[in-house]
Amino acid sequence: MTTATQHSSAFPAQPDLSAIKARQQAAWSSGNYAVVGTTLQIVGENLCEAVDLRSGERVLDVAAGNGNATLAAARRFADVTSTDYVPGLLESGRKRAEADGLSVAFHTADAENLPFDDGSFDVTLSTFGVMFAPDQPRAAAELLRVTRPGGRIGLANWTPSGFVGQLFVTLGKHIPPAPGLKPPAAWGTQAFLDERFGPKAKNIEARPTHYVFRYHSPEHWLDVFRTWYGPTHKAFQALDAGGQEALARDLIALVGKFNKSGDKTVVMPGEYLETVITKA
Repeated sequence: MTTATQHSSAFPAQPDLSAIKARQQAAWSSGNYAVVGTTLQIVGENLCEAVDLRSGERVLDVAAGNGNATLAAARRFADVTSTDYVPGLLESGRKRAEADGLSVAFHTADAENLPFDDGSFDVTLSTFGVMFAPDQPRAAAELLRVTRPGGRIGLANWTPSGFVGQLFVTLGKHIPPAPGLKPPAAWGTQAFLDERFGPKAKNIEARPTHYVFRYHSPEHWLDVFRTWYGPTHKAFQALDAGGQEALARDLIALVGKFNKSGDKTVVMPGEYLETVITKA
C-alpha cells in the first residue's frame, strides 16, 4: 500500500459543507414547502407549550420555514423574530402573520451564522428546520450562543426510525447523500442532544411524540411531496423516467409500512423528538 493510499484511508475526505448548503438551499427553494409546512402547525403550538412560553419574552424561530412556531409564539404575545435562509418561505410566514394580525420581525438568516448578539433571546425555537443544517456542531452552537443563560431552546426534530427519517433513508438509496454528511435525523436522538447541548445545559427534556400525516390516499401523499416538498421534488428531478418510477414505488411502499388508517386514506404517525433545553 502506498503512503498516499494510507493517508487517504486514514483521513477520508471531508464533505464540502458550503456546496452542500447551496444545494440544500436550492432544494428548499424548489417546490413550495409552505404547502406541506402549514399542515404541521400543531407542532409549533405544542412546542410553545412545552417551553412554557411567556408573554413578552424575546423569541427567535430558527429555520422557521413558513412560520409555524413563529405564529404560535406570536399568538402568545411574545416578541418574535422569524428567520430562514429561503426568502420565499419567510414571505409566506409574513403573509400568514399579517392575515392573523400578528406582529413579527422577519430576517433572512443562516442557522449556522445567526446575525444576533450573544444572549439576545429568552427562547429559541426550531421545528424541523435547524436539523437540516449541514454543519451540525456549528448550528447547535449558534442556538446556544443567541440564547441567554437560563433561557430555553425548544426543538422538534424527526427521529431516525420515524417516517420522515426513513423517507430520507429511502431518498438516499436513489440519490446518495454527500459522503461524510451526517443524517439530519441525528438531531432526533438523545445522544446528539447530550453531545451538542449537554455541556452547556442545565437540563434537557426530550419526549418522543408524533405528528400524524393525513392524506386522501398514498398516491395523494406522493403527489403533494413530489410536487411541493423540496428534497423529494429535487430527487425526482434528478432521476430519469425509470428511476422516478422506482423511487415512487419505494415511497408508496414506505407509506404503506407506516399507514394506520385501515382504509384507502392515509393516517400516518411520524415520530419526532420534542425537546426543551434549559441553558446553564
